[in-house]
Amino acid sequence: MVESKPELRVVGLLSGTSVDGIDVAVASFRRDGDELTLTPLGHRELRYPEQLRRDILAALPPAECSAEQLTKLDTLVGRAFADAAATAVTEIADGRADLVASLGQTVFHWVEQGKARGTLQLGQPAWIAERTGLPVVADLRVRDVAAGGHGAPLASMLDALWLRATAEREGRPVGALNIGGIANLTVVRPDGSVLAYDTGPGNALLDIAAAEVTGGAQHSDVDGALALRGTVRQDLLSRLLADPYYSSEPPKSTGKEYFHAAYLRQATEGLGPIDGPDLLATLTELTAATVAAECERHGIGTVVASGGGLRNPALVTALRTRITVVPSDDDGLPSDAKEAYLTALLGWLTWNGIPANVPSATGSAGPRLLGAITPGAGPLTLPAPHPHPPTRLRVATPDTP
Repeated sequence: MVESKPELRVVGLLSGTSVDGIDVAVASFRRDGDELTLTPLGHRELRYPEQLRRDILAALPPAECSAEQLTKLDTLVGRAFADAAATAVTEIADGRADLVASLGQTVFHWVEQGKARGTLQLGQPAWIAERTGLPVVADLRVRDVAAGGHGAPLASMLDALWLRATAEREGRPVGALNIGGIANLTVVRPDGSVLAYDTGPGNALLDIAAAEVTGGAQHSDVDGALALRGTVRQDLLSRLLADPYYSSEPPKSTGKEYFHAAYLRQATEGLGPIDGPDLLATLTELTAATVAAECERHGIGTVVASGGGLRNPALVTALRTRITVVPSDDDGLPSDAKEAYLTALLGWLTWNGIPANVPSATGSAGPRLLGAITPGAGPLTLPAPHPHPPTRLRVATPDTP
């Protein structure tokens, strides 16, 4: 082991449940006592090759998927992630990076009777290590699952460190909301305790409906245009809100293996014709209503929000009729790239021998070191573990000393 470097540059990579592409960001980390400073150096969203995107979607539940398909996808996603990491090192990090962290592409999240049994992320890290020459921290969810947790939402670690000072200052709970394919909420209380879980679908059902309504011409409701033309169908909304997932107690997690096309078809059966805009308006209302209900449950009036859902004006408007939504950009963390910066943070923690899960959020039996490390071009030499985990995270700008 060697002494930890005063600055560590980490590339964070992931592809969310919407399968839009690969989000990549580079962060610089410096530690001063119990405070960790994250400086965002830049980010990109790199689209999957269209055929690869279609192949990933075709492998998602409830579709069947063979070992051959999984093997090919694991390789092709790994290569795409390797390209994204190499691009980030060259174009964002000026050729100077120390570590890559990858959350991969989730293809299945196995939950039975409210308990996570397993989770599978594709994107073989060996391709990333081979392409960049850097060590790679990957497979970040499964250790938490093995310890009895849900392996999600891992954003709770970033939120707990980042928002603790705000909760202490305001003397009330602070919320962090991420809206990807699935929406998740983190509740940070003034005493430092944390609760986090998936509230339900974010964009998942919206994306499915938009593709069906447009005959595949759109992957999402661009600018919320379809929903803004429609009217909420209360009969469908009531049926959707009756799903037992919403009344189950956290910790809990979900994904596209639950909220998928067949789920939506079953929900609309027997209700009579529902035109496209009305369907999108109703699903937009579903996301907004379920998120807001959970915020109200915890006494949260304002959320620091991130994720692709913020690009949907119809969804943002529906949320803002219920709660105050503040983009994470306003506090220095780009909302389009928050999860990529989160991945970089998880990598930094694992590299420095610090547990990266929040047991009260994921439901695990206790703090755990997450992930597995694939060596880069040289020998794998880890720094000595930090004896005390950081308790706060400061987000700085590149010009901040």
